Amino acid sequence: MKRTMLTRLAAMALVAAAILYPGVAASQAILACAKRVDIVVFLRDHLSERLSAVGKLDPNTIVEIYAADSGNWTLMLSDASGRSCIILSGESWESIPVLPGQKA
Repeated sequence: MKRTMLTRLAAMALVAAAILYPGVAASQAILACAKRVDIVVFLRDHLSERLSAVGKLDPNTIVEIYAADSGNWTLMLSDASGRSCIILSGESWESIPVLPGQKA
């Protein structure tokens, strides 16, 4: 499974993730940090994930969700310095379009 490479990159950070995010099950938590551009290329080339949603967390941090047609997805935080951390990843992502005039 291709996601295994990503999981290996974050294996040593699982303990840190459990401490930083105690409400998240350790089996779901992945915390791997690198240059944003490197993570984006990895997600694209190895997992076929593309940017699906983005939101501003604070003036220096954005939340990004990358998803593939297969349903694989990755949640990533990126800061103004270009550093990003993968927070979670999973399967069965579904984008639900908002129709004109419909409130989200």
